[in-house]
Formats: sequence, structure tokens, C-alpha cells
Amino acid sequence: MPFFRAFLNVLKKPIALPPLETLKQRTAFLRPLDWLIIGALAITMALAVATMLAGVSLALTSKVPAYGGTYREGMIGSPRFVNPLLAISETDQSLSKLVFSGLLRKRPDGTPLPDLAEGYEISEDELTYTLTIREDARFHDGSPVTADDVVFTVKAAQNPDIKSPRRAEWEGVLVEALDDRTVVFTLNAPYAPFIENLTLGILPKSLWGEVASEEFPFTTLNEKPVGSGPFRIESRRENSSGIPIEYRLKAWNGVRRPYIDTFIVKFYTNEEALLASLNRGEIDAANSINPGATDGMRTVYEAVFGRIFGVFMNQNQNTLFADSAVRRALNAAVDKQRLVDTVLSGYGSVIDGPLPPDSIRIAPAAGSAEERIQAAKAILEGDGWEAGVDGVYEKTTTVKGKKEVKRLAFSLSTSNADELREASELVAADWRALGAEVSLKIFEQNDLAVEVIRPRKYDALLFGEVVGREPDLFAFWHSSQRNDPGLNIALYANTDTDKKLSDARIETDPAKRKSLSKAAAREISDETAAIFLYAPHFVYVAPKSVSGIIFGDLSTPADRYDTVDQWYMKTEQVWPLFTVDLSQLFKSITNFL
Repeated sequence: MPFFRAFLNVLKKPIALPPLETLKQRTAFLRPLDWLIIGALAITMALAVATMLAGVSLALTSKVPAYGGTYREGMIGSPRFVNPLLAISETDQSLSKLVFSGLLRKRPDGTPLPDLAEGYEISEDELTYTLTIREDARFHDGSPVTADDVVFTVKAAQNPDIKSPRRAEWEGVLVEALDDRTVVFTLNAPYAPFIENLTLGILPKSLWGEVASEEFPFTTLNEKPVGSGPFRIESRRENSSGIPIEYRLKAWNGVRRPYIDTFIVKFYTNEEALLASLNRGEIDAANSINPGATDGMRTVYEAVFGRIFGVFMNQNQNTLFADSAVRRALNAAVDKQRLVDTVLSGYGSVIDGPLPPDSIRIAPAAGSAEERIQAAKAILEGDGWEAGVDGVYEKTTTVKGKKEVKRLAFSLSTSNADELREASELVAADWRALGAEVSLKIFEQNDLAVEVIRPRKYDALLFGEVVGREPDLFAFWHSSQRNDPGLNIALYANTDTDKKLSDARIETDPAKRKSLSKAAAREISDETAAIFLYAPHFVYVAPKSVSGIIFGDLSTPADRYDTVDQWYMKTEQVWPLFTVDLSQLFKSITNFL
């Protein structure tokens, strides 16, 4: 290039400066005031040049995320099982998501993305899934993640003695290691949602392999686990009773190092205590709270949520609920919109079946309280129920020639989470207005799961179900799932519905699968198999200083952490040169010259 060579020759020529004596002679006539003016002008010009260069630098550089920062989040309830196989409570699941990682993870739109795996292949018949684990995948103790760890984790999930709530997802799945980095899953029938199973957090076999099945819930590995997720546990603080009150997590420089350096999680007994801590500045973020109760200095994120809440009735424990008129009357009496407005502060949708709405929507206006109660009473009285002297409905029946009087009396169990406690009180008030005798039983969240739900010891249960982004109702409504660890807490059984749910699981056409699920949902709703109340929207409050938070449709609250590695609190200015592919840049320069 002639021009380029000429430019180089100019640069090579020496620049001649006048001798120092000549400079002294030319400036000898200047007075002290002149030197002061010259100095001031020089300083002004220097500042102007510096300001100009700073402006040019800002204009020509880009702001990008930087590593660092401490993020503090509050959660309601104390963790018990920081273990992806045993996590039941929202707190357990959230911590497990931070500490553990799966072969795959989900983008905000729900599509799969490699995590511990570098890629995956699905056979044409959709029965075989082959995944290769990344060479740099490491657990927090530095040991490599291998195919044996994956096989061990899945077989533990399938083990009935461990009683994992994830067991139903893995029924009929064969898993085997082809070598250290290759694992193969074989299904006995196509199951489209199976890809989501591969987000299950992986346990290190080296630590868990010697733990007996019956000891799985009791080992200290559930308190101070070793995973391969974006954060590792640095410390754990307990109160005087041994209950954890704080976890301090540090970024793990593994498959995906998060920008946030330190993640502190603090635990509170109720929403009131959490909100007080948030407004005092002791924590930065929280979910499942009323944003209106915060100081307004934070960003509120809202997303559609794959979760529904309802009252599930146990006919085995209280035969009242075998009477469809009772179920229909109780359903008619509940002011569901009041639950959304009061309990969820409007962040939710009224539902009448087991599926959440496809998007955030406004429910039509409901009838007045008097209209609802009168309609519910008409259902009962049409089935032979009469109000007793104390206002509680009774029904006289003859069994083997002997008269029996049934009272509309039962208990309603739920957890001590503020939302569920308040919802149960409102629902019970509506039923008492109808003419039912209702006693409330409130349990700590883990006690509810272990002592009430698993053994099915409840009359009626106000609880939530996570049906996922691509709803699979099998685990919640198929008759084979009525007993623990199955999740059919309504103990519902219907052969027609069973067939639709089974067919939906193996249907590969998305439209047909959705049609089968909706048909099953209609049958469940038509039978009033449960009293469906509302689907909450996911609400998350975070400081405005934190960027990169993106939510799609969530299956569980823990899914907010699917992209936690992209959240950032610090930024830095860099020249575009450092944000491009340097190899491509040098190649372009070489070609030009």
C-alpha cells in the first residue's frame, strides 16, 4: 500500500526543536504576570483536553457487566433439605437451585440450554436421550462431574425408600453411563416434557454414595451440600435453637461463573418480619410479598406462574366429601376474587380448574356475597341438607335401617405461610357463612409436608401445586399417584381421566398433547374434584442497582434463578476492541494489508 508506506516514512523523520538558549531569548521580555496568564491558559487547555478525552472515551467505550457485589435476599421459612431430590418447600427449592446444577437449564422462554452438558441428542423415535458432560464441569470440592454422578442421582430419585417428590418424573426411565462423560436415558414410551427432567440438580456420588436410603433425609449433607451450581456455600448461621437463619454463598468459577460475587440468603418466620427487614435495608430483595408494602425504591418484576392453589378434600378421612353436592356447595360459597384482591394484592387470577391461565388476565366480576351464599345453600338443600338449630347444615340418612345424622363439619389444614394462613381464614369465613363448622389447623411448612401431606392426614387441605410451563397433570391427578410419594393429594380416581393423562404423556404432537390435558382438566373441574381458588403471579422485588434480571413464564419460584449468573451489580467501561472477537479483527487487518 503506497499511502501506508509514505505515512510510515513521515513518522520515521526526526522532529527538530529549537535550542534551549533560543527559547530563553525569545521569552526574556515576558513579565511575571505574563507567565501567570500563560500558566493559567495552559492549565485551562489541559483541563479542556482532559475533559474532551474523557467525553470521547465515554462515547467510544461500552458499559458492560463486571464481577463483584454482594446481594442479600430474604425468604420466608427455614431450609431443611438443600437437596434437589428432597426439596419440598419453596426455600429448599430456591437454595437448591443456587447450589446445584443439572445437565440442562432453561432459558426465560422455557427452551432447554446446556449446563453441565455440552450438548444432547434425541433419537428419531424420541425414546433415547444422549448427553455429553463438559470437560470443565466440577463440583464445589473440585472433583469432576461424571456420568456416574448422573446415574447415581437419577437412581436415587427412583428409589422408593428415599421418597423423593421427583420420583414420578423418573418412573420407567433407564439411565446408564457409556463412559465418564456420556450418559444415556432410555424411555419406555415417548414423553415430550422429559427434557425438563434433565434440569434436575446432580449429587456427587463420592459424598452421597455411602449414605443409606433411610439416612438420606438426616445427613448433614442436606444442610451444607456440595453441588456444581453457580454458587457454593461458604457459611451457615443458626439461632440458639439450631434453626438456620442465614446462608452465605460465594460465586463458583465453574461452568458459568456469576457476576455477583457474594449471595447472602436470610430467613424469616413470616412476611411481616421479612418486609420490616427489607424496609430497614437489611436485605435487598424478596419474592412472594406485597410490593405495595415496600419503600418503593425497588424494581417490581411480575411473571406468569405455573402454580395453582386450591382446597383438596380427602374422602378417605372425611366421607362428607364423597357427596358431590357438598363439594359443589363449598365451591360456590367461596369469594375467589376477594382472595386474589386481599391475599395476593391483585397479583393473581381466579381459576376454576387445575390449569393456570396462559397469561395474566382480569377475571370477570363475581356475584355478591349474599348471592353466592344463597346459591350454595340451594345446592345443599336440593340434596337433602337442612340447617340445624345452631345454623350448621345436617343431613339425615338411613344406613342398614338405622338413621344417621351427618353434620357439615370438617377441618381445614394449611401451612403457616402468611398467604396460605390468610387465604384459609377467608375461605373458612365463607364456609361458616354458608353453614359449615370449620376448624383451622395451621402447620409449619415442613411439618405440613412430612406429618400431614405425606401420610394424607387431613380432611381438607389448602395447598398449591406446581404444574409447570408445559402442564403435566399426571403426577397430581392420575389415580396411581394417590399415595406418597405421589402428588394426587385430592385422592382423585377416574379411569377416563387416567387414560387422557397417560396418553398426554406419550403424545409427541404439542397441539394434541395440550388438547388431552385440557380435556382431563375439564373432567376434573366438572367433578369438583377440588375447590380451585387462584393462580398467583410471580412477584419479585429487587434493588434498581441490579441489572440483568429477566423472567419468562416460571414453573416454580426457584426458576427465578435460571439466569442468576447474568445478574450484575457492577459495570465497567471498555473499548469496543475488547468486546469483539480479536481473532476476527486481526484476520481482517491482515487481509486489508
